[in-house]
Order: sequence, then structure tokens, then C-alpha cells
Amino acid sequence: MNTLRRFFQIAWAIGTHMLWWGLVRLRVIKPSISPARHLARMLEGLGTTFVKLGQGLSMRQDFLPDEYVQALQSLQDRVQPFPAPIARREIEAALGDTIENLFASFEDAPLAAASIAQVHKATLPGGQRVIVKVRRPGLKDQVSQDIRLLRIVLRILLFLAPQLQRYALPDIVRENALTLMKEMDFRQEMRNIQRFQEAFKGSETIHIPAAIEALCSESVMVQERSSGRLVSDPEVRGDGPRLAVNFSDAYLHQFFVMGCIHADPHPGNLFIMDDGRICFHDFGMVGFIDINTRRKLAGFFLALINQDSEWLLDTYLDLGFLGAEVDRDQVQRGLDELLQEYSTLPIKDWSMATAMLSAVRMGWGLQLRLPYHLLLVMRAFLLMESTLRSLDPHFNLMAYWQDKGATLLTTALKEQEGGPSTARIKYEAAIIAQELPGVLARLLRSSRNGRFEIPLHHRGLRDFEQHMDRSSNRVSLALVALGLYIAASLVAQSDLQPQMGGMPVIALGGYALALWVTLRLLRGISRSGRV
Repeated sequence: MNTLRRFFQIAWAIGTHMLWWGLVRLRVIKPSISPARHLARMLEGLGTTFVKLGQGLSMRQDFLPDEYVQALQSLQDRVQPFPAPIARREIEAALGDTIENLFASFEDAPLAAASIAQVHKATLPGGQRVIVKVRRPGLKDQVSQDIRLLRIVLRILLFLAPQLQRYALPDIVRENALTLMKEMDFRQEMRNIQRFQEAFKGSETIHIPAAIEALCSESVMVQERSSGRLVSDPEVRGDGPRLAVNFSDAYLHQFFVMGCIHADPHPGNLFIMDDGRICFHDFGMVGFIDINTRRKLAGFFLALINQDSEWLLDTYLDLGFLGAEVDRDQVQRGLDELLQEYSTLPIKDWSMATAMLSAVRMGWGLQLRLPYHLLLVMRAFLLMESTLRSLDPHFNLMAYWQDKGATLLTTALKEQEGGPSTARIKYEAAIIAQELPGVLARLLRSSRNGRFEIPLHHRGLRDFEQHMDRSSNRVSLALVALGLYIAASLVAQSDLQPQMGGMPVIALGGYALALWVTLRLLRGISRSGRV
């Protein structure tokens, strides 16, 4: 009954929103709020699962208008903390011991509460200060049920309104559901933390609070507790220029060396420690960038810095920001206009994120959907630029990229020492070195015996051979048809019996057979598209 009640709740909310939206489009009613805000309120009313899905949907700036993006980004997790006894019970069940044995002290009052988890302060028996992140009880089952019911509602909706299929709603829901499931698994977040901690080990500018691996599970994570000032704190402003450079250096390293980015660098996930280091928090949303994408991103930055629209277009196509079927000349003109507009702005006002987003939106109408890792790249850029302007409103991002351009390209294009490509080359070279003497010996023996042969394999020759076979068969059929026509014509001039209509029957048979061969030949040619 609970599942059925929840299904009707979801179906009613979505159905009434679609009906309201249709009446607004037909101008039957005059709305008091925008359709974007109406959608955001509907998602908030459906609870945690739909709020998180809406926040994920706000990343789809590749096809959502700005109004919808802003409305969905404003979705808030308006949830109350759950009682401390429940939190204690969840921690003990997940870690397999009592709170008293696990911690020297544990604060029942939560430090913060959100839709997925709440955080408590604690101290380990050794005296280390930590935070304990506890997932809301029953949340995973609730999210799984909501996703299943939403898929059913979507199937009904797409049946009733097939024109909505161009938005690929089931694919978007599936993508966001997978992301939400990963975000609820704190073991994945722990691995992300470990990856970043290793990358910034010994850094004098960046600090990553360590996760306590022995005290982490799917639903509970214990992490080192750090303290500091928020990025928006006025006291930070005096050190803003230095912090802005350090922050940019950290992201340059993430994009082009690590291939792994913190995709949610808003001011709430950052603070400045007393020693001046920038501390990163919340590693639930992390993007991974392969080496080829890193190289293409380097090309994008350099093309934008050099204001080369043709190069910029090539990088957009390489990255998949535009579909292959796009009108190249039209997009080239759009990029020229974009660069001309930028050329009139002070260089400090340039925005990499805006330029990237503008190019993506040039592909509207082509049903282009960006891969999730590129969406995370765009999100990281947008939030990174916002944070930089908070740290230092006068920070010249483009000048920074120009100064770092040569290093950026070199770093992006070089193979990491001992990486997979280098190891592969060494392996293949070793195999060749072992096999080469035997291969040369066999070639010399064949040459001495007068049977020197080099086998060649060429891709595409099979198609060529098949084409030659078909062509020769058609020539043969044409010759057969021609021969039948000639023979029948010669026989037609004779007095052979029996005759029909004054013509020997055998001649008529020859003409019929020749006509049949001709029709077969014409049909074969027409089917292959060759005339």
C-alpha cells in the first residue's frame, strides 16, 4: 500500500505539473510563477530523491535554458536532523562496535544535516579529532523505490506525449540515479579522498582531511576534522590574490596531471586554514578525465587564449561538445562572433566556463547530450571561476592561463613516467627483441632456398575483391545475354520448324532467355546502387 500510495503521489505531482505547463503554453491561465520555479517546487514537494535528481538535472546546461538551470540549482535540502539515538544505532551497526569503544567522545548534537547524511563531531581514543558522517536510515531503499516508480511514470508519460522522447528523459534519470547511488556509498567517497590525499601529499598550499579507512563503511565515514575560515570571510580577502593562484594551481594539477577533479568547489566545500592552506571537503562528486580528453582540453584552452576560431572549433568537435553533423561554417561564424565579443572585454572578465557553455549550446537542436564527465568538467569550471572571484575579484584568469599555457600543454601531452603507455612500449620492444633473431633466420633461409616470401595483409582488399567478383559476374552475364540475342537473331532468319508467328520457336525461346538474363542483370545493378 505504501508503494502504491507513493506511485500515485509521484504520478499526480508530475501529471498536474505537465497539465499546468500545457495550460500556460496555451495561454489559458496566467501563471504567478515561472514554469522553471513551478518545476523546482514540484521536485521539492516530492522529497529527497527528487531534490537530488533536480540538482543533478541542473548540470544539463547542454540543453536546459538558464532559467531552468538557476531554478534547479536553487533546490535546497530542507530536512531536519534525525535523532541521536538513531545515529548511534546506525554507526554501531555499520562499524560493528559500540560508540563507547569506537570513540573517546561523541557529540549527539549534529554539526550539520543534509538530505543524504548528517555529521557529528567525535574524538578517537588516541585523541584525534574527527567528524562522523552518517547516512539517513532507510534512504537507500527509499531512493531505489522512487527511481523505479519514476521510470514507470515516465513510460506512461512518454506514451501519452511522444514528443517528449527527444529529451531522452529515461537516460537522464538513469544517469542521475547512478550518480546518486554512488554519492550515497561512502566507501566511494573514501577512495576519492585517498586519491586526492595522495596527489597533494606534502603540499604547502592544499590540505585534504584524511578518511579513517578502518572506520568507513557504505553508510558511515569517519574523517579527520579540520577548521578554518570560510572563503567568503572578509578576513580572507587580504590574502585573496595568493589564495586565488594556489586554488588555480590546484585545479590545473587536477585537470592535467591527476585526471581527477573535485567537481563541487563551491565556497561551502572550501575553507582557509590558519596556516594559509586551502582545505577541500565533500568528495562525493568527483569527475575522471582520461589522457585523451586532457589533451583535447589543453587544445581548447590554447585555442581560446590565441583566439583561433578554427582551432577552437576543432577542439569542440574533438571533445564532443558539438555533433559531427553540425554546420561547420555556421558554427565557425558563431565562434568568430564569440571571440570578437571577448576581444572587447578586459581580459580579467573573460570566462572559460562561459565560452565552453556557449559552444555547447551552438549544438542545440541536434539532440546532442554531453557525457557525464564533460558535464562535471563544465560544472567544475563554473564553480571554480565563481570561487576565484570570491577570493580575488580582480583575479585575471585568462592572464593566468596564458602564463601557464606552455606548461599546461607540455603536462597534458606527456605520458606519466611509468604509466600504462610507457610500460606497453617497453613490453612490446622486449617481445620484438626476443623474436627478431628467429624471424631474420627464417627469412635468410627462405632467401637461400629461392623461396623468399613476405606475406602482406591489407585491410579493405576483401571488399575490393568482392567488388571485382561482382563486376566480373555481371560482365559474364552481359556476354551471355549478348550471345543469346545474336544466336536467336540468326536462328530467326532460318526456316526451322516449328514456328510461331512466322518465327522459329527456338528463336523465341532464345530471345526469352536473353531477356530473362538481362532483367536479372539490371536488377542486380539496381540493388547495388551502381548504374
